[in-house]
Amino acid sequence: MSGAHDRKAAGSTKTRDQTERLVARNRRATFEYDLEDKWEAGVVLVGSEVKSLRAGKLEMVDAWATVEGDEMWLHDLRIAPYEQATMFAPEPKRKRKLLLRRSEIEKIKGKLKDRGYTLIPLRVYFKGRNVKIEIALARGKTKGDKRQDIARKDAERAARSAMGRARKGGLGAGPERGR
Repeated sequence: MSGAHDRKAAGSTKTRDQTERLVARNRRATFEYDLEDKWEAGVVLVGSEVKSLRAGKLEMVDAWATVEGDEMWLHDLRIAPYEQATMFAPEPKRKRKLLLRRSEIEKIKGKLKDRGYTLIPLRVYFKGRNVKIEIALARGKTKGDKRQDIARKDAERAARSAMGRARKGGLGAGPERGR
């Protein structure tokens, strides 16, 4: 008797449950916002939304979260309807409840009182069989901040390129090198 039964008896299910599988990442978040604190939250889903997530049918560009009373809600996260679902298709951009500890929600609520802060999702992933979302407390960047980030990234890219050329054979690593 080998296979799944032996692995379960050996106690390896705990490591299997902790594996993460990324569904989507909000790549614009780091460009548009300065990120401060991050939290992991569960998401309340209904019907075939989990199957849609497993298929990668998710848009999170305009998504944001709020604290209403003692609960946290995620807005504008679009989960496309599952194509094979027959009866019940939930609204794609409906408001979804996030699951956090009360102490974490209170901490977030206190930080959101400062002007200019918002909560944005960074990534959605499966942790074991549960859907998790990483949210961050963020402050919007100005155009000047974005320009500085672009200039810094360009300088880093140029430096990496120069280092690569230097390692491959000196300064003359351009197009005329082979002539």
